[in-house]
Amino acid sequence: MNAPTAGNACAPRTAEVTRNTAETQITVRVNLDGTGAAKLHTGIGFFDHMLDQIARHGLIDLDIHAVGDLHIDGHHTVEDVGITLGQAVAKAVGDKKGLRRYGHAYVPLDEALSRVVVDFSGRPGLTMHVPFTSGSIGGFDTQLTFEFFQGFVNHAGVTLHIDNLRGVNAHHQCETVFKAFARALRAALELDPRMAGVIPSTKGSL
Repeated sequence: MNAPTAGNACAPRTAEVTRNTAETQITVRVNLDGTGAAKLHTGIGFFDHMLDQIARHGLIDLDIHAVGDLHIDGHHTVEDVGITLGQAVAKAVGDKKGLRRYGHAYVPLDEALSRVVVDFSGRPGLTMHVPFTSGSIGGFDTQLTFEFFQGFVNHAGVTLHIDNLRGVNAHHQCETVFKAFARALRAALELDPRMAGVIPSTKGSL
């Protein structure tokens, strides 16, 4: 897949990135202007469920295949998927001409409510406050949520604020975070026809 032509709203914003280490072998394909189709295989069921939220609610086509050292734990797999997804998104975005740049979303799920704000600033930064009520969800270590997003922001070059405002059920807390992230990402990645060919920054670069 190829990165889009700068400022051309008709060009496909797609990318493919492969990352191979001694701990994980990962391939990620993205289409930022997709329909929410997802092919996901990380070996961690709940993590696949969360990645599916990104695809479906972000309207991003995702194809992620990961083989990791799950006999140890899920840490390397989850972190490296975040890294590789961040690299793929950055490649697909290109020079950011015409990009809305900012996005935010509030998403509820029963008693849980989360807010996510994203800025394609070119400056990696993560502020995350999610007081999970359980240490694991279906075998998924809730601490790895932070590791996924940290890997993503470092390599996508975005500023990301994540807040779980309330929640009792840890599954609901995590799902609202990923859904809100997806909706915020969708808004930030939209192309603004009024900004066609223009980088959304007074500095002239991002």
